[in-house]
Amino acid sequence: MQTPSFLLCVLAKNLVLNILKQEMETICGLVVLFFVMLPHAAAYDPLDPTGNITIKWDVVSWTADGYVAAVTMSNFQMYRSIVSPGWTLGWQWAKKEVIWSMVGAQTTEQGDCSKFKGNVPHCCLRKPVVVDLLPGVPYNQQFSNCCKAGVVSAWGQDPSSSVSAFQVSVGVAGTSNKTVKLPMNFTLLGPGLGYTCGPAKVVPSTVYLTADHRRKTQALMTWNVTCTYSQFLAAKNPKCCVSFSSFYNQTITPCPKCACGCQNKNNCVVSDSKQAHKKGINTPRKDNAPLLQCTHHMCPIRVHWHVKLNYKDYWRVKIAVTNFNYRMNYTQWTLVAQHPNLNAVTQVFSFDYKPLVPYEAINDTGMFYGMKFYNDLLMEAGPQGNVQSEVLLRKNKDTFTFKHGWAFPRKVYFNGDECLLPPPDAYPFLPNSAKVNSITISAMGVSALLFLFIVS
Repeated sequence: MQTPSFLLCVLAKNLVLNILKQEMETICGLVVLFFVMLPHAAAYDPLDPTGNITIKWDVVSWTADGYVAAVTMSNFQMYRSIVSPGWTLGWQWAKKEVIWSMVGAQTTEQGDCSKFKGNVPHCCLRKPVVVDLLPGVPYNQQFSNCCKAGVVSAWGQDPSSSVSAFQVSVGVAGTSNKTVKLPMNFTLLGPGLGYTCGPAKVVPSTVYLTADHRRKTQALMTWNVTCTYSQFLAAKNPKCCVSFSSFYNQTITPCPKCACGCQNKNNCVVSDSKQAHKKGINTPRKDNAPLLQCTHHMCPIRVHWHVKLNYKDYWRVKIAVTNFNYRMNYTQWTLVAQHPNLNAVTQVFSFDYKPLVPYEAINDTGMFYGMKFYNDLLMEAGPQGNVQSEVLLRKNKDTFTFKHGWAFPRKVYFNGDECLLPPPDAYPFLPNSAKVNSITISAMGVSALLFLFIVS
C-alpha cells in the first residue's frame, strides 16, 4: 500500500511537469512570434518610422503596342541618402514586354533582340536593370530630375534633390488600364544592399498642374512601389564606430576593437606608408570593395564626440568625422545623433543642423550635414579625410550632469547606418566619481536571491 507521503510526492511531480510543459509552450510560442516578426521589424527605423523610397510609375500615353511611363523615385527618408555610384533599379516583366526607348536613364544590358527587324528595342531582357545617366549628357537624352549619376539626397537634408526620374517606352504590353500588367519583383540597390521592395500597387492617378497653374491633367494610370531599408540586410557588421573624450578626464575611449569586423585587416594600408601614397590608391573598384587604413576598429568611418567646455549656462561639444576608406568619398553625408540636450541646441558652427522630431512629444534627435560647397564632401582617407564642427548647447538645470556618461550620445548614425558605441563602463568618468564594479553588483544580487530562497 502506497503511503500518503509517496502520493503527495507523485502529485507534486506531476504538477511541476505540467507547469514546465506550459512554460515551454509559452516560450516556444514567443520564439516563433519573434522570428515571424523579425523580417518586418528589421526594416523599421525608430528615428525615421515613415522613411521609405517610393517609386511611382505614371502612364502618360498609350502606344500601338504598349505605353509610355514617367518613373519617379522619391527618397522620403529623413537622413539616408543614396551616394555615389548611385542607385540601381531592377524588376521583372509580367509578360514578354520590351523597352523600346528610355530618356534620362539606361539599362545596363540590351539582351537578345534578334527577333526584331527594323526598329531594335533598347532592352529585351525579362529582368532589366536600370541606372541613372551621368551629368552632362545631351539635352535630347535628359528628363526632369535625371542625370545625377544616381545620387539622391535625403528628404530631410535637401528635398529638391531627393527625387530622381526617367521616362520609359514599353512595348509588347497592354494598351489600356484593363490589359496592362504591372511589373513585379522590384529590386533597389542604393548603391549597395539593404533595400526590400514590395509589390506594385495601383493607386489614384497622379494629377499635374500646367505651367500657368490654371489647368489640371492626370496620368492615365499610376502604380507605386515602396522600398524600405534594413541595416541587417545591408551588412552583417556595422559600417562606423564612435569614440569619446572629455575635458574632465584624460582618458580617450576608443572605438571597440574590430567594431566593424576584422575581415579586411590583412588587406589594410598602414598610415603614412609608401602604399598610402601610391598612385591610383583612391581609384574605386566596380564592386565597391573598400581599402581601409589599418586601425584597431577597422571601420570605414569613425565619429568622435568630445565634451570640450563647460560654462555656467552652456556646454560645448566638438564632433569630428574621419574617413578611413581610401576608395570612397562621401557626397552629401549625414550624421544623426540622439541626446536629451539636443532640444536646446544654441549654435552649430561648421555644419548645417536640423532637428528630427519623429514623435512630437520628444525632441532629442538631430541631423548634422555639411554646408554646401564647403564641407558637404567627406574626402577619402588621408590628410583631407575628415570634417569637424562644434556645438553649443544650453543647459537644462533639472537634467544636466557630467556623471554616468550623460554627456555622450545614446545613438549615432552615419549616412543612415547605426554606428557601434563603446560599452557604457568604458565612458570617460568624472575624476571624483567612483566606478562601480558590475561583477560585485551581480554577486550581491545573486546572494540576495539565494537568501530569500533559503528563508522561504
